[in-house]
Amino acid sequence: MHVVTLCGSLRSGSFNKKALAIAKAIATQHGASSITDGDIGSLPLYNGDIEDQGMPESVTQLATLIATADLVMIASPEYNHSISGVLKNALDWLSRGENPLARKVACIFGVSNGKFATVRGQAHLREVLLALNVLVLPKPEVLIGMGDTAFTPEGAFTDPKTHEFLETLIVTTIAFAEKMRK
Repeated sequence: MHVVTLCGSLRSGSFNKKALAIAKAIATQHGASSITDGDIGSLPLYNGDIEDQGMPESVTQLATLIATADLVMIASPEYNHSISGVLKNALDWLSRGENPLARKVACIFGVSNGKFATVRGQAHLREVLLALNVLVLPKPEVLIGMGDTAFTPEGAFTDPKTHEFLETLIVTTIAFAEKMRK
């Protein structure tokens, strides 16, 4: 099981990068043989004029990486009731040409400050992924709020239930991806 991760936050101390680190450990414990982080921060802003001149190397590299994945894990904050611009930009680039995301299984979750966590952002992400023919299980949803207090200094979740919810999501999605792979 090859997993590719995408993080919708570029910040070095990103809550979503912390959550992805936990998710990668869980995935490794439950059958992921390799996990590779996809670099979406180096992609240029989508522009049809750039595309007409040929796909940028960073886009081609990301598309090739995604094409090898059995499972794509996406963690994204919620910005202004939606997904982050950097994640949307990556999805827009990947949708061009051969769309390596088509028929892939994705596992989505996110961390943001506030009580509503990433509920609206994940709804938008599901809509975008549906348009790209990506398979996302409807449940369980992992919406992690109050990001500034969600992690211990060592990088674990402060609430063990959050770890359980994320583990359930990952185990369920890996099982689904295994079925799809066969």
